[in-house]
Amino acid sequence: MAAFDLISNMNDVALRPRLLRTLIRDHLPDDKHPFGSPSQLSKVVSMVKTHSLLSESFDELTDQVLISKWKSAVDSWVKRLMLLVSNDMPDKCWAGICLLGVTCQECSSDRFLASYSDWLQKLLSHIQVSATSHFVKVASCASISDLLIRLGGFPNVKKDGTAHAGKVIQPVLKLLNDDHSEAVWDGAVHLLCTAIAFFPFSVGRHYESAEAAIASKFLSGTCSFNMLKKLAHCLALLPKSRGDVDSWSLMMQKILIWINNHLNDAFNGFEGETKHFDEAIRLLLPPGKDLPPPFGGLAVSGVRSQSMRKRSEHLLTSSVSALFLCCSTMITSSYPIQVTVHVRFLLTLVERVLMMDASLPPSLPPFVTATQQELLSSELPILHLYSLELLTAIIKGVRSQLLPHAASIVRLISVYFKKCALPELRTKMYSITKILLISMGVGTS
Repeated sequence: MAAFDLISNMNDVALRPRLLRTLIRDHLPDDKHPFGSPSQLSKVVSMVKTHSLLSESFDELTDQVLISKWKSAVDSWVKRLMLLVSNDMPDKCWAGICLLGVTCQECSSDRFLASYSDWLQKLLSHIQVSATSHFVKVASCASISDLLIRLGGFPNVKKDGTAHAGKVIQPVLKLLNDDHSEAVWDGAVHLLCTAIAFFPFSVGRHYESAEAAIASKFLSGTCSFNMLKKLAHCLALLPKSRGDVDSWSLMMQKILIWINNHLNDAFNGFEGETKHFDEAIRLLLPPGKDLPPPFGGLAVSGVRSQSMRKRSEHLLTSSVSALFLCCSTMITSSYPIQVTVHVRFLLTLVERVLMMDASLPPSLPPFVTATQQELLSSELPILHLYSLELLTAIIKGVRSQLLPHAASIVRLISVYFKKCALPELRTKMYSITKILLISMGVGTS
């Protein structure tokens, strides 16, 4: 470029190919130049997005020389990224993967449609190899998610997009099953949610495997509460991949039975007779129907190892709270067809949790330790909070199905107000009361 080959101003289109080549030359690593730092990469991303350097917006351009220069600059950018993505150095590979995700978002439609298949194959290779470093796997999941989101915006390639998204599912489930990094699980779950949201039928034959992979994480006792919430959100989306009434109802039944079984464990010794809770499960099932297979195909009520039981006791309320959140999402999210919500049993579970305050029943001799009582007392507030979230979802989500249960909800709210002492929970109760009154038409003319 000539030293005095000046542009008109900061908005001159001629700036874009020049600036892009400067970024390639000075800020992107290659075989000879090492990777700088994540902050340097952030600057590159900011420049690309701020100035739309990859957009190749030629609609108002008539200068064929400028058009050619811009195309050539973007070609050089993509070529450099492909070299980085294939680089054996993890930091350079990571940088290339991150920038390829940005490219999927920012490039022109023509370039994206011509290239997405090759880009996906490049990215997939990094989540299919177990030896790949964790941060490369996480970046690959994020960039594939960016690619699928962009691809989902083209209705004319929906069929091809579903086929390509289907290639992602099995490697993602393998990450959930085989990897031991929560950061990788997070990236894998986000990618799975993206695939379900934009290409629901891509899950197809992997539906049961996806459910089992998520269920195994709930049972493992190794996930943080934030990770459990993300898994719960993904689980709530899973029935959309089939889009029928039976899949939604069966998933809800499995989750509610799982919650009930685990409440039996968590509240053992703190409740009186619990047989009526197990009998209430029959409310979930049509007459003559047997219990569904266990959540994730895993027997949650069988004999567990001592170490598994120990982990399970510690994170029991976290798992139940996360699955309450899953139920809330299922109730309030849109679904392709109308479904019937199991309101009565949901309210039974909510009431069971809200009435639990870790006091010992006077009719039974105490057979819990002070440590058990202390542990349950420490975790009950979060369990109560997510029970109230589920109650809110029931009121908001079931609409016409709510009327037969309004009296039960009013009674539950009244009783809990008398028991509830924590300010956060009382504030939540006031909010629920307002929502209930509005849903019943109070205050409307």
